Amino acid sequence: MGEGGHVKEKEGIKKRETWSKRFDFLLACIGFSVGLGNVWRFPYLCYKNGGGAFMIPYFICCIVGGIPLFYLEVCVGQFMGVAGLNAWKICPLFQGIGIASTVIMFFSNTFFNVIMAWAFYYWFSSFTSELPWASCGHEWNVHCKDFTTEGGNSTNTSLQNDEMANNTLLLLSAVQNTSTQLVFDPVTEFWENKVLGISDGIDQPGAIKWDICLCLLFAWIAVYLCICKGIKSSGKVMYFTATTPYLFMFILLIRNSMLPGAIDGVIYYLKPNLSKLASMQVWVDAGSQIFFTYSIGVGSLTVLGSFNKFKHNSYKDCIIFACTNTGTSLLAGLIIFTILGHMAFVQETSIDKVAESGPGLAFIAYPKAVSMMPAAPFWSILFFFMVILLGFDSQFVGVEAVVTAIVDQWPSVLRRKYRKEAFTAFICFLNFLLGLCMVTHGGIYVFELFNFYSTCIIILLIGFFECVAVAWVYGVRRFYDNVEMMLGRRINPYMAICWTFLSPMFCLGMFLMSIINYSNLEYKRPSGVYEYPGWAIVIGWSMASFSAIFIPLMIPFNIWRHKLNFQTLHLLLKPQGLQAHQLRPKDKGEKSIGNCNAKSKCCDNSCECSLDKHYEEDILETKLALLENGTYANNGIKV
Repeated sequence: MGEGGHVKEKEGIKKRETWSKRFDFLLACIGFSVGLGNVWRFPYLCYKNGGGAFMIPYFICCIVGGIPLFYLEVCVGQFMGVAGLNAWKICPLFQGIGIASTVIMFFSNTFFNVIMAWAFYYWFSSFTSELPWASCGHEWNVHCKDFTTEGGNSTNTSLQNDEMANNTLLLLSAVQNTSTQLVFDPVTEFWENKVLGISDGIDQPGAIKWDICLCLLFAWIAVYLCICKGIKSSGKVMYFTATTPYLFMFILLIRNSMLPGAIDGVIYYLKPNLSKLASMQVWVDAGSQIFFTYSIGVGSLTVLGSFNKFKHNSYKDCIIFACTNTGTSLLAGLIIFTILGHMAFVQETSIDKVAESGPGLAFIAYPKAVSMMPAAPFWSILFFFMVILLGFDSQFVGVEAVVTAIVDQWPSVLRRKYRKEAFTAFICFLNFLLGLCMVTHGGIYVFELFNFYSTCIIILLIGFFECVAVAWVYGVRRFYDNVEMMLGRRINPYMAICWTFLSPMFCLGMFLMSIINYSNLEYKRPSGVYEYPGWAIVIGWSMASFSAIFIPLMIPFNIWRHKLNFQTLHLLLKPQGLQAHQLRPKDKGEKSIGNCNAKSKCCDNSCECSLDKHYEEDILETKLALLENGTYANNGIKV
């Protein structure tokens, strides 16, 4: 793809796309990684783990693990010019990293768009003169009490059938009255009864909620329309979706800061409690938040980097991204806790009683706070539109990462005519079908299962193996030289120290601490804590293992695929399919699996071997993937 973003064809195969403008890559990284995790997870972890004191482990994890691993994945993609399995031909022994990260991204896309469906439902429901969750008296209200009414008067509605009665016991934010009967505020009943229609457990899925199902279908259609043409369409959309939320954030912050009790929320949010730093869980939360918000280990950064031109200055983009990511988290914390401080002031309670994390914050705490504000529908529309934009950025790149990883594997099949667009539609439809189990009456339990196990600690292992593959097998000195070839200058040696020692130690340490602190998934409810049955836990760990297992499995597969013997096994440690512009002078003549099979007398990258069809196809794919940067013409290489 040229500067204008036009796709040319060679032998019927479309050339691989690159970013039309230099700013596109940075914007895509910000749009993908800066999202709902900054809004609903960071503020909660901050107040939970010592307020301002949490910033200490957070910044340490950011400097030691977040920034170096972020840049490592981007550089691998940019240097290789492809994504997924082919990107890790830089170290064929660890090609399973590409598959593992793609599987994780596919699972994430499935449950993430369910959040978008909920957000759309709330957004559509906000176009009214009175928010439906602002008061009791609706058909979904069962034992409802409006705690904000003067004198604490409550409105109760009778049950119409036994099924509704059973659902009542599963509502959040409940309190007990003098007769020990559970009562709930209208926001909680709207979320649990109206939106979720929640059942008693994961073993009672119930029917599909068609209103949420239609919102999910609408969300997937919107995602497809924005990415069907690849980065040339999604890149333009992200100019709006990645920047507009910041305008809304500042508007909400200014409005929230004018509310009574807002300053108390800020103090509660940032007041340091240094004693918390002695807890292992604080460091685990900090490390997991870094991996979560920097999108490490899910393959998306490698994909985004692969769309860069070979000489792009991604190092500068990495620093800008890190500052933007952390700044957004701090800004989101101020927005959330100013409104939570106001909630606590109105309800005459402490802030810890109203603080939530995850979906509970976006769909219970904040809607409750908005309902107390003048012109509540307007602020609700604004808030959920911001949530939708933040989520869409992440979903665009997430789906593109899965599609690109597979298309790069079979470009001669999927990069012809409109096959990629059709394949993208197939991936979106498949994600939609898998997401249907999360929009049933028991869907929230399936959602939490996916959310907890599909990424969890496995991405820590992926980050560890990425460092091992690049720094220890491929060689950190050689990779540093490659970075210099791309940037035209030598970067700070601190990155090499991190890739070689600090980052793998960080990943392994976080992994071990997560194992030590592990406890089975639970879903907390006012009537008690729902403990997932053993078979559900097995499914969760099976889902996690399904992605991780590809890392060791690809080693014997590559041995069998290339018919290697003991003498040629070391070729799995050498990069595969590198072209002249990717080689240092000392690398000329290096043996490689990609240039010939094990039966050849010649295995270096300069000789003319007799290659079988498979290896010719390998080289053709690599050349096609790198055509867009014009390197072949510059180096006298003819395709």
